[in-house]
Amino acid sequence: MRLDKFLKVSRIIKRRTVANDACSGGRVKVNGKTAKAGTEIKLGDIIEISFGTRLVKVEVCDLTESIHKDDAVNLYKIVE
Repeated sequence: MRLDKFLKVSRIIKRRTVANDACSGGRVKVNGKTAKAGTEIKLGDIIEISFGTRLVKVEVCDLTESIHKDDAVNLYKIVE
């Protein structure tokens, strides 16, 4: 699954265009490397997103094309 789509489906970022902009701006890393929006992610990947001064680090637990809003948190696990 594409990185920008995962960020939207998991609701880490609300809109795919915003996810795309974050990737283009170099604020998203996958497994320690700066990632583009089209980067393919897989189970177990670590995604780091910089929101201003805050850094969010999550591990991919599931890849689903569509999911109910309440179940979206099951797609990832927050990592320290």
